[in-house]
Amino acid sequence: MTETRVRHICSLSGGKDSTALAIMMRDKVQDMEYVFSDTDKELPETYTYLEKLEAYLGKEIVRLHSERTFDHWLEIYGGYLPSSQMRWCTKMLKIRPFEEYIGDDEVHMYIGIRADEDRAGYRPSKTNIHPVYPFIDEGMTLDDIHRVLDESGIGFPDYYSWRSRSGCYFCFYQQKREWLGLLKNHPELFKLAKKYEEDSRRKAGEGRHTWNDGECLEDLEDPDRQADIWARYLQRVESLKKANSTNNSKKLLHILGQDEDEDEDMLPCSFCHI
Repeated sequence: MTETRVRHICSLSGGKDSTALAIMMRDKVQDMEYVFSDTDKELPETYTYLEKLEAYLGKEIVRLHSERTFDHWLEIYGGYLPSSQMRWCTKMLKIRPFEEYIGDDEVHMYIGIRADEDRAGYRPSKTNIHPVYPFIDEGMTLDDIHRVLDESGIGFPDYYSWRSRSGCYFCFYQQKREWLGLLKNHPELFKLAKKYEEDSRRKAGEGRHTWNDGECLEDLEDPDRQADIWARYLQRVESLKKANSTNNSKKLLHILGQDEDEDEDMLPCSFCHI
């Protein structure tokens, strides 16, 4: 009787948590596969970070690509930009290529959700995929993630200087001050994201045609609007510092934009943002 093949796969997003998980599991699971579902719309810093991690692991990170581009799927969806209510980008460009990659093999999929997070994990549509949560099993929190990244020498991806999560350069989960970070650090990508909005308005009419609810990227380019966004952000940071002065980990989570009162349906998918 042929023994069923069991594969061990760590899915990477290019973010701090999945990177720390890959580092931790490197010596625990010898036949671990490391994969990254590449939308071809990632930040340059993400690719640089993956190359750095790949060198540390001493093993190839498999880059998965959809057979169809983002622009193809945008056309299929009638020009409607993806949103938190309709995450077709994650489904078509992240999850589908991953599930095609594993086929019918039995897979233990390692996911970097921490013990201090109230977040739903990946819900596989295939019964041969079995999610594993090592951080939760070992009670590891944000402080532990910092320790793993620091001790390995990998550190954080450079985009964390202006952005709180991994994901495509036009990710709709970005806060407005992060869009300003994109404008400052990658003006050419901001321009491309703005063009997607303009094209969506033309094709989708009165439907979803902005990355932010109720405000287009062109509005964010106004200097007065930028000053207002930064003033509100700094005020919020100071308020949260005072409110969370006895809990450094929670304070950092707030400052990075991961608020306690976020609705689970609004939380970013673990495929893109862990």
